[in-house]
Amino acid sequence: MYAPTSTNSPRSGPTSDESGDGLTDFEGAGEILRAWGNGLRPDPDLTVSEWADRHRMLSGRASAEPGRYRTVRTPYMREIMDRLSPGDPTQRVVFMKAAQVGATEAGNNWIGFAIHQAPGPMLAVQPTVELAKRNSRQRIDPLIDESPELRERVKPARSRDAGNTMLSKEFAGGILIMTGANSAVGLRSTPARYIFLDEVDAYPASADEEGDPVTLAEARSLTFAHRRKVFLVSTPTIRGLSRIEREYEASDQRRYFVPCPHCGAMQWLKFDRLRWQKGRPETAEYHCEGCETAIAEHHKTAMLEGGEWRATATAADPTTVGYHLSALYSPIGWLSWTRIARGWEAAQGSDEAIKAFRNTILGETWVESGEAPDWQRLYERRERWTSGTVPAGGLFLTAGADVQKDRIEVDVWAWGRGLESWLVDHVVIEGGPDRHDAWSELTALLDRSWPHERGAHLRIARLAIDTGYEAPAVYSWSRAQGFGQVSPVKGVEGFNRSSPVSGPTFVDATEGGKRLRRGARLWTVAVSTFKAETYRFLRLARPTDEEMADGAAFPPGSVHLPHWVENEWLKQFVAEQLVTVRTKRGFARLEWQKLRERNEALDCRVYARAAAWIAGADRWPDEKWRDLEDQLGAAPNDTDPAGQINRPGQAPQGKRRSDWLGRRGGWF
Repeated sequence: MYAPTSTNSPRSGPTSDESGDGLTDFEGAGEILRAWGNGLRPDPDLTVSEWADRHRMLSGRASAEPGRYRTVRTPYMREIMDRLSPGDPTQRVVFMKAAQVGATEAGNNWIGFAIHQAPGPMLAVQPTVELAKRNSRQRIDPLIDESPELRERVKPARSRDAGNTMLSKEFAGGILIMTGANSAVGLRSTPARYIFLDEVDAYPASADEEGDPVTLAEARSLTFAHRRKVFLVSTPTIRGLSRIEREYEASDQRRYFVPCPHCGAMQWLKFDRLRWQKGRPETAEYHCEGCETAIAEHHKTAMLEGGEWRATATAADPTTVGYHLSALYSPIGWLSWTRIARGWEAAQGSDEAIKAFRNTILGETWVESGEAPDWQRLYERRERWTSGTVPAGGLFLTAGADVQKDRIEVDVWAWGRGLESWLVDHVVIEGGPDRHDAWSELTALLDRSWPHERGAHLRIARLAIDTGYEAPAVYSWSRAQGFGQVSPVKGVEGFNRSSPVSGPTFVDATEGGKRLRRGARLWTVAVSTFKAETYRFLRLARPTDEEMADGAAFPPGSVHLPHWVENEWLKQFVAEQLVTVRTKRGFARLEWQKLRERNEALDCRVYARAAAWIAGADRWPDEKWRDLEDQLGAAPNDTDPAGQINRPGQAPQGKRRSDWLGRRGGWF
């Protein structure tokens, strides 16, 4: 074995045999010295975009364009990614954008860069823990598997190795924790130098009732001072409530300016300058602000390459930069101007479709109109049908119950396709929750049936009852009736379009003085969502008598009010309006305020609507609606005197149709 005769350290290059020291006088010495020298050489000082172009590979499992990542495909992402590089002084990057413009992949590039080039603790937050798990499987695992530089740094997944789990990836010098915004434990689990907050507008208002998820997450990075990086990304939702819009408006509000291929004028793309012949979206072209010349879409690639981000405002915090991008910038082969034009034409006539277009295509917030309709106009639009009868379009019944100190008010609504609705009955049960007979009358209401115009009898498929007053009494009664037909609900302020009703969660209940753990199942209702929806439905244009004579139908969501409804009920139905208020920090916030003291009719409508959501009406396929129509399509002579249904396949023999459509859940 060779023993060195010199105490000098070997040089990084080969040593000549003429030196006489004999250090390299063996086979393979050159390769060893070259490897040793390469180990001493520092890693190249790359930005995030340069790292992505050099090391990122897109998997077919997670990308429509598998292969090497190319920033030139989405040039507008270069500056955004590079702001996340350690050498840039920016601490917070805000990106308000349309759907599918490459933002999430840019965030994943940043994750890969941090693992490889600048390791440290990182927190990646999705709206829910389930989405975090899905993102880990579909995006993070392929990110690591397809990049050799990451694969050798992240511990392999082993059943006995806690270093690499679905929500935790350890690597030399750091760890990636993935969690959901609905988990306060996950948000406060560890300090984090890097924080990636994806789709922040879909976050709940509070994480396990411990506060705003964004604030909780960002608090994990404060100890890293100027070295921290926070990336907030989202498609916006409702103006005044959108987190990403609030953050963007507090930033320097950058827009991506691109050159006109004809006159060279720099401009950021606006939807009102995308023009086409009505009914022919394939003719869509963009018109330059400078020369008014039509720009064909094939120029877009060169325009994007020549584009640059420009600030349009002064940021409140100089360490924060904000970016906005619409789908008009989508690269060739992704979302074309023709498809955007076609989407806009298809959305006409539906507020929900236009809202989705503005959010996901234009990357803009939706202005929710909460102006209360005039109750007198609703009075004039009342309709006449047989009192106590469910009109032909109503396919199932739900009810909303509002518990007051001296009474219980219940409204029964019929629902049809497209959430078209009819007020069927209004019931006031005298006596508050401390009166036993009041609960007996409410129980009897569950067993009552209402005749349908086509001859059937319908019972209440589901009743949602408010727990805001005397919750223990409500829980006790609900348990006695069964949670298959009765749903205790708790209203909370705020909008939640993705899931306006959440739950159920188990809550303790009291019965006969005895506390029952997990004794009731409580649903949480975002009341703002259903109030705004109701007002929007009330504003829908209705067909004229002439149009109806020609076969025109009411638009989806239409609200039908019967001739017997009284003025007081109508005033309660429109007793609130949505207003914009300013917080102490100067941010806008939407808030429902009462115009009148009593609003039980509106509350009952919200609860009945929540009951329809719980029953599944918002998610039923067309086949389910046809099945309901078939159940109600029988004429009176299709039943025998005992009320049994003679047509096969309709309902269990020996059961009245009303039983099948209501009591104890039926289909629901």
